[in-house]
Amino acid sequence: MPSYVITEKCDGCKAQDKTACQYICPNDLMTLNRDLMKAFNQETEQCWECYNCVKICPQQAIEVRGYQDFSPLGANVIPMRGTDSIMWTIKFRNGILKRFKFPIRTTAEGSVDPYKGKPEADFANLKKPGYFTTSKPMPVIKK
Repeated sequence: MPSYVITEKCDGCKAQDKTACQYICPNDLMTLNRDLMKAFNQETEQCWECYNCVKICPQQAIEVRGYQDFSPLGANVIPMRGTDSIMWTIKFRNGILKRFKFPIRTTAEGSVDPYKGKPEADFANLKKPGYFTTSKPMPVIKK
């Protein structure tokens, strides 16, 4: 089931330029109704159910029904994000709660260098077979 906003909890991220859910949605589905100052999913049929909006919402105003493989039909999945971990709470139809805690990213956003430890690019070898991360050329397969 796609994400949906609980309007009673949503504060529109206090009228900033973009709401947190708008910022994080990989499919640009979340938008802000400026009249009501509430976010909503504008194209629910396109939702990937990636949980990005659910995890980032500071008011915990967005929910996605859990997948049946980890939460039975009718259960709610509620994340609570801390500075070093995320706590997932599964609330079953009969009222039972289960909680799972997982560590999250601890490095500052934008501080990771993906090319650290890799050789400098040699543009002279651009058209030769091989990979950026290896020093040996790839074998040429002849048909």
